[in-house]
Amino acid sequence: MTPPDHYDAQPPAGYPAEFEADVVLRDGATAHLRPITANDADLLVAFYARVSEQSKYYRFFAPYPQLSDRDVARFTQVDYHDRLALIVTVGNEMIGVGRYERTGRRTAEVAFLIEDAHQGRGLGQLLLEHLAQAARENGITRFVAEVLPDNRKMITVFTEAGYKVMREFEDGVIMVEFDIAPTDTSFGVMQAREQRSEALSIARLLTPSSVAVIGASRREGTIGNALLRNLRDGGFTGRLYAVNTDTEADEIEGVPAYPTISDVDDTVDLAVVAVRAEMVADVVVDCAAKGVRGLVVVSSGFAEIGDEGRKRQRYLTGLARSYGMRVIGPNALGLINTAPGVSLNATLSPLMPSRGRVAFFCQSGALGVPILADMVGRGLGLSSFVSAGNRADVSGNDLMQFWYSDESTEVVLLYLESLGNPRKFSRVSRRLAGRKPVVALKSGRSTQGVPLGQMVRRSQLPAATIDSMFRQSGLIGVDTTGELFDVAQLLAHQPLPKGRRVAIVSNSDALTLLALDTMAGCGLDTAGEPRNLSPDASAEEFGVALSEVFADDRVHSVVVIYTPPVQSNGAEVAQVLAAAAAGSDKPVVSTFLASRSVPEELRVPDADGGAARGSIPSFLNPQYAVGALAKATQYAEWRRQSDSKIPELPDIDTRGAEDFVAEYLQRHPNGADLDDADRQLLLSFYGLSVLPSFPVLSADEAVQRAADLGFEVILKATAEQWRMRPDLADIWRHIHDEDDMREAWAEMTRTFGVAADPARAQFVVQKMAPPGVPVVISALEDVSFGPVVSFGLSGVATDLLGDRSYRMPPLTTRDAAEMVREVRAAPLLYGYRGSDPVDISAIENLLHRVSRLTLDLEEVVRLDLRSVLVGATGATVLDTSIRIAPNEKPRQDAPARRLT
Repeated sequence: MTPPDHYDAQPPAGYPAEFEADVVLRDGATAHLRPITANDADLLVAFYARVSEQSKYYRFFAPYPQLSDRDVARFTQVDYHDRLALIVTVGNEMIGVGRYERTGRRTAEVAFLIEDAHQGRGLGQLLLEHLAQAARENGITRFVAEVLPDNRKMITVFTEAGYKVMREFEDGVIMVEFDIAPTDTSFGVMQAREQRSEALSIARLLTPSSVAVIGASRREGTIGNALLRNLRDGGFTGRLYAVNTDTEADEIEGVPAYPTISDVDDTVDLAVVAVRAEMVADVVVDCAAKGVRGLVVVSSGFAEIGDEGRKRQRYLTGLARSYGMRVIGPNALGLINTAPGVSLNATLSPLMPSRGRVAFFCQSGALGVPILADMVGRGLGLSSFVSAGNRADVSGNDLMQFWYSDESTEVVLLYLESLGNPRKFSRVSRRLAGRKPVVALKSGRSTQGVPLGQMVRRSQLPAATIDSMFRQSGLIGVDTTGELFDVAQLLAHQPLPKGRRVAIVSNSDALTLLALDTMAGCGLDTAGEPRNLSPDASAEEFGVALSEVFADDRVHSVVVIYTPPVQSNGAEVAQVLAAAAAGSDKPVVSTFLASRSVPEELRVPDADGGAARGSIPSFLNPQYAVGALAKATQYAEWRRQSDSKIPELPDIDTRGAEDFVAEYLQRHPNGADLDDADRQLLLSFYGLSVLPSFPVLSADEAVQRAADLGFEVILKATAEQWRMRPDLADIWRHIHDEDDMREAWAEMTRTFGVAADPARAQFVVQKMAPPGVPVVISALEDVSFGPVVSFGLSGVATDLLGDRSYRMPPLTTRDAAEMVREVRAAPLLYGYRGSDPVDISAIENLLHRVSRLTLDLEEVVRLDLRSVLVGATGATVLDTSIRIAPNEKPRQDAPARRLT
């Protein structure tokens, strides 16, 4: 088998490479989607020859046994604007094609043809999504199609797409027509399909019936030998094969051996690859010929070594996907599935954790081994584990899609070194967190560092953006691996808290004080006075205190601290604690004999011999116990409010704004900062108004403009170097008459040293706004995150302290509310020291409108509402700045489904 031809072909002029995509089909296999070219003539002819006569009839409404040369030329030669065709390929074969042809200024006719053997795999829906996205970019807003009444599959493609479809029967043909603008329904349909297909692609990797280790070795200490041993000793229930070109033996480590994978006289579902990097591409081709469904590439020598390795890694990924295979790695530790019917340990770690309810995704291979050891040491059971190494293909997003519907997983842990697609990560993790707790540790937050092997777009945003995104998505962010497992221990065994009030039962005053200090720092409240028992308190005394707190409706969670007296093993205390907690819906954490696990005495055994729900976790000290409880409490609060919606905004003119941006870029093809009039116009499309300001170049001009406005104005220097000075010398307020204006002019030109050339200060006259608290709302189009909206109070102090909140659009009502409240200076908005509270809803309204604008218009690369005064009954925007530039790198989470 040879690599696909498109890897070597040079695309024609005008070829839209941005329309190419690797996609996951309904059955979890992958394929390549791309625009057609004239070089695809033979590919099209061969494809058409495999299509049944019925499918041809459905496409052309008449018998059409073969394509003429004229047909082939017409179908393969397109302009990619008014006429576009997208094809889906697997290896060197085309399996589907969809096209549109413009029939009006904003209307196009759409049609599909899918090879019969591949119908039912979701190709029609995928092609429609990608055609619609391309059409929108080319100014088309509506699709029409003609479908024969008995072509039910194609009718289903249109009706189940999530668009509002109009159907009309005419002359024996169903006329279908629909707008292709994305809607909440169409987004929901696409995301549900994305989740199902990506989850299935991971299930194919985690549940193989047969595994081949390519590069297996009988020499101890080698990677190939370790992989083979771990698979064998881990109890893999399927068929296991060893592949090594240098061996003529019939077996290696008791496993049947073959010189190549093609020699294996059986099907192979999963290949674990441990050969030299330069040999991996040939292995991929051999695996494709064998029908392998997925690869775990342990081999190093890829992106982590530099440019040559990056090219090798890109080729590996594209090659595997083009043949329908997903790839874990390269440079990966591997994957584990503890399901009794699988028992798969395809990693370099000899440790096989017990069966449990916690799933783990880890990017670092080096950290994967100690992580597994820590889990085993704590007795924390595992459902599945993937260490993705360079993460060239399979990522944390894919695993979260799988765990969303995996009934054996109740808690998800993530160790992340980079975010390849932050927008998709935010969307997928938020959906998952709404169903199951997700605990995440992100390394490199302070430096934005990325390991060499991971090819990602490098963000320019501050580290606080990651923390904000975690909060927005409902993720439980932690700072250390120890905290990661502490929180997991609690979530895997205890229910979520229903509130913040915590009761403490303890026989150590010193440890009680530590617990109280930690609670205060974490925002937890005490439910009455702690039940402080004597150091030698008996089990009966503990039982009485525990009965009281579990019966108290004010108590939401319980912390139990037990430090045993001399010559006591605590068994009796454990019994009364377990009995008191049994059946309670209040989570319990303990510091029991300083154990860092689920002690045997506090364990409720499950069917697999592990710790079932209801088991009581123990922590080394009360600080760790309370810290984990605080994280669980914050998550529970988010979960209770996670149903907040994206608000409907009236008076939004998206089409007008898009037309304005397109026209502006025609005038400024390299991008530019908008002048005042253009800023006012663009913002008006989103219901945002700015208090007008008028440039002036002399005192006389300033006086005249102030008189025109009826005085009660300000004089402001808007040059960037003088804005927002700590001494507020850039603004002269309360100008009531001509004398005030001339005094203001003289003083400000003297202060800035621009008396001879006032234009350097860029003075403007503006009507006085109602009094209020000054705030700033900004949006930035980041190359990695896409649009990010920030909020803070105006002033040098908040700038120096970085007192800003961040969120990724779209914003729900809860997102906007949290943005306002989580900045440290927020008390100034709520009547600080007797001042009047401001109109918080007005701030939230501005946040929603800015969010919507930046989400709709990715060419708006920067937007600042630089000065907004928020009063008791509204907000006044005083100063803005906007830059529009061409979109050189499209956002990574486009509406149409694709692997990124």
